[in-house]
Amino acid sequence: MINLKQIRADFQEIYNHEPRLFQAPGRVNLIGEHTDYNGGFVLPMAIEYATTVAAAPREDRKIRVRSVNLNEEGEIDLDAPEQKLRGSWIDYVEGVARILERQNAKLRGADLLIASDVPTGAGLSSSAALEISVGLALSEISGYTVEKVKLALIGQAAEHEFVGAKVGIMDQFVSAMGKKGHALLIDCRELKAKQVPLDTKDVVIVICNSNVKHELASSEYNTRRAECEKGVEILRKFLPDITQLRDVTIEDFERYKVHLPEIIKKRCRHVVAENARTLAATEALGKSHLKEFGRLMWLSHASLRDDYEVSCKELDLLVSIAADCEGVLGARMTGGGFGGSTVNLVRHENLNNFRKKTSTEYERQTNIKTDIYVSGAAEGAREVFNGEI
Repeated sequence: MINLKQIRADFQEIYNHEPRLFQAPGRVNLIGEHTDYNGGFVLPMAIEYATTVAAAPREDRKIRVRSVNLNEEGEIDLDAPEQKLRGSWIDYVEGVARILERQNAKLRGADLLIASDVPTGAGLSSSAALEISVGLALSEISGYTVEKVKLALIGQAAEHEFVGAKVGIMDQFVSAMGKKGHALLIDCRELKAKQVPLDTKDVVIVICNSNVKHELASSEYNTRRAECEKGVEILRKFLPDITQLRDVTIEDFERYKVHLPEIIKKRCRHVVAENARTLAATEALGKSHLKEFGRLMWLSHASLRDDYEVSCKELDLLVSIAADCEGVLGARMTGGGFGGSTVNLVRHENLNNFRKKTSTEYERQTNIKTDIYVSGAAEGAREVFNGEI
């Protein structure tokens, strides 16, 4: 948990004036994987790990920025030519600032101090938390209020253009728009969202980081996108109105799957079924039918493992261990795959046993330690200090 008093004091010591504090969370996706770039549905929640930006305006057009975590600093001159793709965290800051200015927000210079407790490398969107918190800070201290959907799109555009990562919209969307005690159903084509109550009086969301990242991830991601597009191209011969797999129902798929090559058929089956599972899971969650929600999580993992083939032995092992733990209602890989984390729905009374068994068994079988994080559904981007704590 970020100590707001400490970051305020650190800011005052470094920059010698009073900051405002802004915060944006990381996220975990509960269900709806590899559906976003197919125009489909995802159901993430903001987590209780966040990036905090202490910010104050300057009289010039320079952004001075320091990272507490990395103990590094940088400077951006908004009146100088843009710089991109440095391969540094500064790219995120510059990208957000430049995209904001393109959106007609004439920014003031700023002093920024950034601190984060979002785990890096676990697939929990530390980058989106950085983009959204910086975007909120820069716009607000310059006298602009940016609507949350627009803020999410600015963060995504910054990552595309200045970092070089062609991410979907989910991460920025839920970081900007999350709500405490709720998951967020996002329609990735229409850019519409619905808050879904997440009752955690009996259960907790537990994230287990496999601490592996296989090199296949980026190349296979592009391959999967191409395979989905090929499926749409073939199915359009029979369903002329479809533009993305989002438009294909399970009944449509069953009727026309015979025309698809085996690999394309498997990829399409995952996406079509995952969209249906995500909508069913949303309905179950809204009614607090947690066993049904958990059942859909197990099915999602099996589909990602067998049809979409983006899991790996370490993720499969974590899910298998979870299946043997009492009080686990559901578990699945979450994120792009080939490493990263699993998300688990665990009854409160079984949490300690789950943590112990998962840690012990995973390390015994892989010689790798797992990092385990417990979180409720948190609030999205907001100002957390403006004058007094």
